[in-house]
Amino acid sequence: MPPVPTSHLPEGPSVWQKLKMGAVMGGGVGLTIGFIFGSWSIIRGGAGPRGFLATLSQYMLSSAATFSFFLAIGSVIRSDTLIPPYLQAAHMQMLAPAVSIRSKSEGFQLMKSRWEAERLRHAQQRE
Repeated sequence: MPPVPTSHLPEGPSVWQKLKMGAVMGGGVGLTIGFIFGSWSIIRGGAGPRGFLATLSQYMLSSAATFSFFLAIGSVIRSDTLIPPYLQAAHMQMLAPAVSIRSKSEGFQLMKSRWEAERLRHAQQRE
């Protein structure tokens, strides 16, 4: 029989999983960008003494390594928190300032004063 789950709330990925996910995404983006810029460079300046495939693969691999490194670090830094995201969202909602509730007459007076200020501002711009 499987163990009983301790919590019914979904758990997010671990730091290691986030790191791997960022690295894989960065690798895909880097390979694509490397292919685009490497092809453009080869079309413009030629393949060079190493040949087409070696030059293109160097562009693609160096770009993939760079993007993987930075996206892996960024995905961990962005989501590295002490409390779970659902608790963080609840905390932010509790800190939100309360909306002041006004009566109809107060709202009408506020709207009337804003219209008057806007009318004066337009009148001054015409002069």
